Amino acid sequence: MAATDFKDYYTILGISKTASPEEIKQAFRRLARKYHPDVNPGNKQAEASFKEVNEAYEVLSDPDKRKKYDQFGQYWKQAGEGFPGGAGVDMGGFDFSQYGSFNDFLNELFGGAGSRSSRQNYSYRTSTGRPPGGFGGFNDFGFQDVGAGASGAQDSEATISLTFSEAFAGVQKRFSLGNETIDVRIPAGAKSGTRLRVRGKGQINPMTQQRGDLYLKVELQPHSFFQIEGDNLVCELPITPDEATLGASIDVPTPDGSVNVKLPAGVRSGQSLRLRGKGWPIAKGGRGDQLVKVAIVPPKELSQQEREYYEKIRSIRTYNPRSHLQQVKL
Repeated sequence: MAATDFKDYYTILGISKTASPEEIKQAFRRLARKYHPDVNPGNKQAEASFKEVNEAYEVLSDPDKRKKYDQFGQYWKQAGEGFPGGAGVDMGGFDFSQYGSFNDFLNELFGGAGSRSSRQNYSYRTSTGRPPGGFGGFNDFGFQDVGAGASGAQDSEATISLTFSEAFAGVQKRFSLGNETIDVRIPAGAKSGTRLRVRGKGQINPMTQQRGDLYLKVELQPHSFFQIEGDNLVCELPITPDEATLGASIDVPTPDGSVNVKLPAGVRSGQSLRLRGKGWPIAKGGRGDQLVKVAIVPPKELSQQEREYYEKIRSIRTYNPRSHLQQVKL
């Protein structure tokens, strides 16, 4: 390895060489949030920084790896792997000569799993260890371990990104896990944070040869109009000042198509109208409600006639919404 290829993991995380494990974990969490692809969509520089931060944390959070890194510097991997260039390093009697590289050893250890599917946008994570507090470390593939089951099998977790339409109606997705292709049915009504269990599709424990489960964690892509609050759908409906004053009949989009809503005269900005049974699907059956939040939006541009009428209304208006403020004192 050339000297220019050396990565100073302490500098990457912004910590000193005497940093405690807790300080390392805190630095990683802060930088992982800062450079996460979800926070910086399409930013290649942030993506590269995110990978470097994950790489640095994977090494410095592991006491053995950190010790080798501190001792051998840029050659810590060769020393740790016991391959040519790391001669004389005690590897506990394990013979690595049967492998062409450390990656070959990892491929055999994890059963060849971990290739990223080109058919679906998701991150599939695993690692040989998980730091305290449940904030998993990452390697180049973005794998994360979610722990071993009672049988010793290794479970894995993947994040799957869905549109509102896919999550609302349910959808079938196809994944490639190494040389294996699986179809997974996502039921209607999934939300961000929903975890789905796919039995027997996790990692293979190299000691017991038992296979764990795969857990899919749902992330919903933002929608331009709808948001989810519990089992309810929430949307904002812009209306004009005259519609708010006089009342109106307005078409409102719902997951089932547009419905006509009667606005009462005198409706206030921020007031919500409830459309029962037009919300998000509920796991036990039925649906939540759709809450339509009213937003009074004045026109940015007025015709000459419109301006004249607004001035006329102002000159004859008797209602003062601020009259009660006249008695306000400290």
